[in-house]
This record gives sequence, structure tokens and C-alpha cells, in this order.
Amino acid sequence: MATIDDVAKAAGVSASTVSYVLSGKRPISPRTRERVERTIRELGYRPHAGARALASSRSNVIALMVPFRPGVNVQIIMRFVGGAVTAARAYDHDVLLLTQDDSSGVDRVASSSMADAIIVMDVEAEDERLPALRAMKQPSVLIGVPSDPSGLSCVDLDFTAAGRMAVRRLTDAGHRRVALIGASQDRFDRRANYAIRMRAGALEEAELRGAECAVLPCEPTFVGGVDAVERVLDTTPGVTGLVVHNELALPGVMSTLERLEVRVPEDISVVAIGAADTGTALAKPLTGIDVPGEDIGRVAVEMVMAQLGGDELTSTRLVSPELTERGSVATPEA
Repeated sequence: MATIDDVAKAAGVSASTVSYVLSGKRPISPRTRERVERTIRELGYRPHAGARALASSRSNVIALMVPFRPGVNVQIIMRFVGGAVTAARAYDHDVLLLTQDDSSGVDRVASSSMADAIIVMDVEAEDERLPALRAMKQPSVLIGVPSDPSGLSCVDLDFTAAGRMAVRRLTDAGHRRVALIGASQDRFDRRANYAIRMRAGALEEAELRGAECAVLPCEPTFVGGVDAVERVLDTTPGVTGLVVHNELALPGVMSTLERLEVRVPEDISVVAIGAADTGTALAKPLTGIDVPGEDIGRVAVEMVMAQLGGDELTSTRLVSPELTERGSVATPEA
């Protein structure tokens, strides 16, 4: 493997000149810079990561804050993480995972050189981490949108539009009594932004279409899905359409409908909202709206790298939802 001394010897310059070409800390004549850069390419020289960090005053690390709270779907979370890690490597950055359920992770990044920037997940409407994020000198991007996103950069699926789209699909098919089996009560109590926006979109569209929409919080477990279906059928007689926004409860939902001999879509139509394979992972494919976790993680990295490159603008980017038909929605029988 070539060293900096090999590059210097082949280019006919000193090792310090090669270092200055790499770091940009001193002006180098265009001809010399071109000769050094050509030699670096020819020899396949790659500067040591620690040396690059010292030269640039950067760590080449992006901190990714993912609080592992009770009820968090780790499998879904890791799709976002995977997208972020893949994108970071394309920018020659590593990802440091922080799993605290408080603002201490933000404070540690802000007060040290452990990471060049931070990406924050599982954002609540009134998130306690926001003051620290607004005050820190390093760039930051939120995966999620708080109630007041001013001074922040955010990216997420447009969950309000997803809720509206799911209910619109059911009402377009003729359903007038639908139910949303959503996130857990704890998620609603903590005002997790995705759950709040999904509920708002579903209720808004139902009102616009002159339909009824019951909202049932659901524990993210198989048993939670069983309980949710039983509650729907007990408390919402005549319901003919379900929107399920709870991946871990979905198997329990479908199993209970089958056990009770409620046919899909003849007796009840179902729209599932979740990860890309949510609608195809069960025995019966479900019409659904995919949450593109990998894509959102990638966009978050691109946004934070743009900030590191000098773009100081803050913005909120919402990914438009797309509905995929898989045959679980039909006109309700009389």
C-alpha cells in the first residue's frame, strides 16, 4: 500500500507538500497540485482516516440518534439506519449510533469533536432535544417533523397525506364506516409525530368524505392486533374498512379476522401502512402505503452533508406517499 512518502518521491516534492495538497491548509501552485493529485491516483494512495480528520478538523463521523424506547419497532428502525449508513459510506463517513432516550446524546455531540453532524430519529411533537439541536454548532437533520420545525432541517414521509390517501382509497370504494388501528397509546401520549399526523390525515379525509372514522390505539404486538380487531367489531358495528398503521400488530389483525371468518376484502377491506414488505409479508397480500425507510435515511445524510458543504438553509422535506394495489380493497357488500 502506497504511503505519503511514496507519493512525495514519485511526484518529486516533499511529504509536507503532499499533506498540504490533501488538507488545503497552504496554497500550492496549480502545476504542483495537479502533479501530486495525478500521482495519488496512479499509486492508489488513501490517506489514513485519523490524518484526514486532523487535517480537516473533522471526524468523518455522523452521529445517528435512535432512542430505543419501549414499543419501538427495531426492525423498521434499522431500515432507516441501513439507508443512512450506506449513504454515509458514499461520502466517506462512518455512522455512530446513539440510543439514549434523552438529550444527553445531542449534548455530547455538541460539546465534543466526536461527530461532524447528527441525525435524530423518533421525533416527538414537543421533543426535549430541540433546544439543544437549535443551539449546537454542528449541522443536524431530523427524521420526523416536530410541531415547530423553525430553525431545523427535517425529512420524513408525509404521514398526514398517507392517512388521507388510505381513507380516500376506502371511501372511493364505497366504505362509509372505517377504523384506523394505529400506534400504541403511549406513542400518542408522547405525541410521536408520525402517529399524530397519521391520525390527523385519516380523520380529516373521513370528515371531507362524509364517512365515520374510529381511531383505536394498538399495542405493537400480535396480541395487540387481536385486541384491536375485537374492539373494532364490538365498538364500531358495521365497519367495513380498516387502515392498519402498526406493523407488529398486523399479523394479529389478519389472524383474528380469519379466525372470526371475516373475509378480506369481501366482508372488510384492509389498507396497511408500513415498511416496504408490510403488504406482502403475510399469506394474503394487502393494498398498502410503503414507508421508504432506506430512502429517507439516505436523504437525511444528503441533507446533512449539504450543510457540511456550506449550505446553511433549513428546510422540511416530506416524501409523498404512494399506494400499491394488492387486492385487499373492494366495494362493501350490501
